[in-house]
Amino acid sequence: MSDPILSTARLRLTKLVKADAEAMFISRADPEVCRYQTFEPGKTADVQEWVAALELNAFDTPGTRFQFAIRVKETEEMIGDLGAHFIAEDPRQVEIGFTLAPRHQGKGYATEAVTALLDHLFGELGKHRVFASVDPRNTACLALLERLGLRREAHFHRSLWFKGEWVDDVVYAILRSEWQGR
Repeated sequence: MSDPILSTARLRLTKLVKADAEAMFISRADPEVCRYQTFEPGKTADVQEWVAALELNAFDTPGTRFQFAIRVKETEEMIGDLGAHFIAEDPRQVEIGFTLAPRHQGKGYATEAVTALLDHLFGELGKHRVFASVDPRNTACLALLERLGLRREAHFHRSLWFKGEWVDDVVYAILRSEWQGR
């Protein structure tokens, strides 16, 4: 299967490649962006290395991550990234995560991108369940997930040692039948 290119009214989602490293570094190095991210690059080379490893992954391969670049169709500017982790133990389930550059937040781009990915995962691929693991302090992310119909399944208190402190983790999920019936 070839890597998908997903398209919306305003966006194109394409496989993240090394040429995207500079744009991704600018976004991911921002303290407000990386506050809730495990991947916090110190320099562009860190992103290039990370992307080079991801480039080897084919879409929908159990046990791998696939990362999309989120691009504005009109300009081809990369404004963020969107990831899918295909679970090795049960490839019918996928974990998602997304990041948007601060100057592009609040314009509906993340909602549009995540919707396109969910449509693809549940439609063309017939996945059973999609979930996201989120720091509950990331209220914008939680609002987006709820707006899209994902429900809070779990709240783990101080369950993760993250950036020098114990933090909570919440899990949101949606089933294929729920997505199709919304």
